[in-house]
Amino acid sequence: MAPFFVLLVGVFLAPVITAVWLSFFTDDRSGLGFGPESTTFVGLRSYAAVFGDPTFLGALGVVLVFCLVYIPLLVLLSLTLALLLDSGAARLRPLIQLGLFLPHTVPGIIAAIIWLYLYTPGISPVVDVLAGADVTIDLLGVETVIPSIVNIAIWTNLGYNMVIFYTALRAVPRELVEASVVDGAGPVRTALSVKAPLIRSSVVMVVLFSLIWTLQLFTEPMLLSQSTPVINSRFTPSMYIYDAAFTRNNYGLAAAASVILLVCTVALSYVVTRWSNRDARRRAAG
Repeated sequence: MAPFFVLLVGVFLAPVITAVWLSFFTDDRSGLGFGPESTTFVGLRSYAAVFGDPTFLGALGVVLVFCLVYIPLLVLLSLTLALLLDSGAARLRPLIQLGLFLPHTVPGIIAAIIWLYLYTPGISPVVDVLAGADVTIDLLGVETVIPSIVNIAIWTNLGYNMVIFYTALRAVPRELVEASVVDGAGPVRTALSVKAPLIRSSVVMVVLFSLIWTLQLFTEPMLLSQSTPVINSRFTPSMYIYDAAFTRNNYGLAAAASVILLVCTVALSYVVTRWSNRDARRRAAG
């Protein structure tokens, strides 16, 4: 266990402790801002500033909307594909698995650049084809920018989560599936009533990891912001932290926002875990 604890301290505990420490201080200049810079203890002032900043609250709202759209779609599509592969209805199964998994191997920044090209009017073949069919749509508009980012995220992560579900389905005892068929259950009923409930732990894991990933959303909106004014420099919490640290040089504010984001992530992960465990106990008791 020693290597694990060394990595835990080095890549998680030490940065967290450092962020908490920095959040209680700020760099001030005396003499109306022209004097020497000094580090000043400000207590919880940075946290109050973050909670009082409507742009940070708006960023939390953006990731909340993103979660409500992205996670159900990701789970539903990944599970559907995995069930189709497991049912034997799909031919050339290894080739299909490889094709679905390949987008996950593309680095996130490269994928975002590809989709930026496809979304940007004037250079996008997709927009040109739609325009030729008299369909005018701004894929980076106010009402479409979140669905556009959701599309990128699903394209990137669909195959990976499908593999997780498919692996879990392969571990389902075949005799249970055969018994459901003998009892008269069709393929859809078998998939929904037998297979899906037995891989519930994998579904919860995918939801949990997707939630954590969503709260840290950064690369995709940061690159898309180059082509649309809808995405500002504080569009998501991670972008807010980046802007505070490297644009405004306010490391105390950035550290406080980071700690708040960490607390939100841990709290939501705890809620999902407790909900799944309680539901599992209720099912077992029933």
